[in-house]
Amino acid sequence: EKPEVRSPKEDIGDNTTLPPDHPDRSVTRHSRASTKLQQVSDTGRGSFGESTVGHQCHDVRMAAPLDGIRVLDLTRVLSGPHCTRMLCDLGAEVIKVEPPAGDLTRFATPRRNGVSSYFTQQNAGKKNLSIDLTNDEGAEILAQLTEHCDVLIENYRPGVMERLGLGAEAMLERNPGLVYASISGYGQTGPWVHRRAYAPVVEAESGIIESQGSARSGVLAKDPHSHADLYTALEASTAILAALYQRSETGRGQQIDISMAETMLYVNEHLHDALWEGDHDPQWIRSFRPGDYAVLEVANGEQVIVSGHPAERGTFDFFLMAMDREDLADDPRFVDVASRLENLTDLQRILRDFALTMPDADAFEEQFAKNNLAVGRVRKPGDLANTEWGDDRHVVVEVDDRSGGTIRVPNSPWRFSDAADVGLSGVPQYRGEDNREVL
Repeated sequence: EKPEVRSPKEDIGDNTTLPPDHPDRSVTRHSRASTKLQQVSDTGRGSFGESTVGHQCHDVRMAAPLDGIRVLDLTRVLSGPHCTRMLCDLGAEVIKVEPPAGDLTRFATPRRNGVSSYFTQQNAGKKNLSIDLTNDEGAEILAQLTEHCDVLIENYRPGVMERLGLGAEAMLERNPGLVYASISGYGQTGPWVHRRAYAPVVEAESGIIESQGSARSGVLAKDPHSHADLYTALEASTAILAALYQRSETGRGQQIDISMAETMLYVNEHLHDALWEGDHDPQWIRSFRPGDYAVLEVANGEQVIVSGHPAERGTFDFFLMAMDREDLADDPRFVDVASRLENLTDLQRILRDFALTMPDADAFEEQFAKNNLAVGRVRKPGDLANTEWGDDRHVVVEVDDRSGGTIRVPNSPWRFSDAADVGLSGVPQYRGEDNREVL
């Protein structure tokens, strides 16, 4: 009897239907030159247990760091796709598997010729398969694919992969060297295992929204960025690389359980302070308090921020020297850290008044840099990419939009001295575009 399963689409709460301009309604399937899945030996393992799939003889000094690693990507939206984009940019062969409905981000705007810029940023360069995993035959095809891969990564709700017959235990039986990474909101175990979770939910639960609100005079609001997704992507990719290294020593793969909630606690550099139960010396700035760093406006309207707390011992002196106001050291409002914190509003008002005497951001930065303080301009998203620095570092890459134009997306940040160039390459594939070639 066919087992009762819920579709992956149902489990992410995706009620999206294909819009009329979706490319999968009319696109002719293309193929591109790439290494096909190869048959391997009975074990499929090298002498240290690493997968032999995709390895070829080459000068290792010219190879990308993850050349020869094959990743099966069952993730959607952001946390998993960004993780696998990192692996892809580092040279791994990534095969993205989408359900017939497609990844939700395919329908995001802006998009051109059915190609979404959001989808492109996270998925360009990956091969693409479309498989209905709720179908027994589709699930078996996926299971067979795992026998030829080094890594499987999924971000379905806990239990979905097991219901599909594709859980970690079953896949590791078929491929003992497989690194099987599972991303979820609260982990694969525990009392919250079945709670639905997206980045805003986890950021609320982990205290990020509350702490941001405290820095905005108590106004609670979600900012535009999916911190929980992207931080989890970074932690997942790190864990996958560690598991691949360990496999080279043990010959064994394993499952990795990565939760977004634990990630947000792990990356919160101020959590130690929230957990602190002892006394605190009022003459020291508690956990640096970067929420106090003021945004200052200079004469021409540009806005800047100075990295450093103006009330902190030592740093306070740098601010005074930058403003040529050493006389404030004797002001009773500012004689020590505790008094400066009590009168922080007054101190910040003095800083704002001084900033307005500086003609522009360049002059302000020059003045403060001479006094050991770093300054940054407040820019709109995208502005930094269009600077001389951005051009020199090639921080943006133009990706073929499949209709004669290009989509600009951020490039990877790594520069290796003894490896081939890394970074985004390839195009965003249509759903199922590589089915015939790969399968």
